[in-house]
Amino acid sequence: MTSIFTNIKLLVNTRQEFKLLQGNELKNLPCIEDAYLIIEGEEIAEYGSMSALTSANRQLPTEINVCGKYILPCWCDSHTHLVYAGSRENEFVDKIQGLSYAAIAAKGGGILNSAKKFRETTEEELFGTAWERLQELTRLGTGAVEIKSGYGLTTETELKMLRVIKKLRERSNTLIRSTFLGAHTYPLEYKDDHQGYIDKIIHEMLPVIASEKLADYVDVFCDKGFFSAAETETICKAAMVYGLKPKLHVNQLNSIGGIETGIKLNALSLDHLETLTENDIQLLSRSSADGTWKGTCTLLPTAAFFLRMPLQPARQLIDAGCAVALASDYNPGSSPSGNMNLVVAMSCIQMKMLPEEAINAATINGAFAMELEKNVGTITAGKKANLILTKVVPSLAYLPYSFGSNLIEKVMIRGEWVQ
Repeated sequence: MTSIFTNIKLLVNTRQEFKLLQGNELKNLPCIEDAYLIIEGEEIAEYGSMSALTSANRQLPTEINVCGKYILPCWCDSHTHLVYAGSRENEFVDKIQGLSYAAIAAKGGGILNSAKKFRETTEEELFGTAWERLQELTRLGTGAVEIKSGYGLTTETELKMLRVIKKLRERSNTLIRSTFLGAHTYPLEYKDDHQGYIDKIIHEMLPVIASEKLADYVDVFCDKGFFSAAETETICKAAMVYGLKPKLHVNQLNSIGGIETGIKLNALSLDHLETLTENDIQLLSRSSADGTWKGTCTLLPTAAFFLRMPLQPARQLIDAGCAVALASDYNPGSSPSGNMNLVVAMSCIQMKMLPEEAINAATINGAFAMELEKNVGTITAGKKANLILTKVVPSLAYLPYSFGSNLIEKVMIRGEWVQ
């Protein structure tokens, strides 16, 4: 089916090239005022100014006049833990009463708490709840998402989690990438036998994951009390033999060499980055400038907000010339929301990103962080028709400014309206 949107007040992020945006490039958000957009089947076919619209195109079977409204590419959320069992509001109360993230983890909470609940939940139940979350995210404008494992921590349950992600991928119109995060933390039985658990990941989990094609990427939580930089490198190199590229949790709580390891491994993205030293920022800057590392710095402001941690130094990273992406970190413990509209708003309000920078970081750079830049993330002919149609708004900056309002009228995924 072919349809045309006409009288679009602003068509946002119209691009011809596929380029990861670094530093000052993030400020450049090409838009067309008073625009039209033609959709053929699942894809964007054509767009331009209304003044250039031909009479032949005006005869297309379906014309949608959106006078006064904006159209943006859907959000690309490149870091989530969408498949999980149960919630952790009891830990939320613990945090209010003063317990730290590390203290909760030390008493069996945190990731270990989610792992326990996960083992007690069937694959069918996990799929059902994850499907509901995924539908909610699409209604909020997310059209591409990365989902990690990591709440299993045994061979059986990690594979169960990855199979749920695979089923979501097969049944949903949303573009989904899968990441193996068996190295999320050490199970209690391996607390004093790190090498034993690493061996299990390498020799038991990875071969099955590869044979069943259950993951695109590998992730490791590289931080004090979790996995060291050396352990991270060992796990990633083993996964890379099977074609899994690294996307790493680094510098959430401490700076322990995760950035150096990620750059050395040419990780697709380095995620979290709440705790950065001046040396870390200089290293990221130099590596981005000389092409040593071609990945993204993926920032997760809602996680820092929920944990009452200092938010990531987005302004410093952008000014240093880094490529910044934004993601939700949707998970039951530290970011129980996948609302990318809130992520964009918080990035402007608390991390001093310009609206143009935040939108680029949540669209095209998020797509790059999942290797989906040729499919989504911009308004480009040939890309998937993953679109956000806003309500009537006075300006682009109004979207993050009015952070408490739902300004989305409709969402289109692969040329179909989300119900």
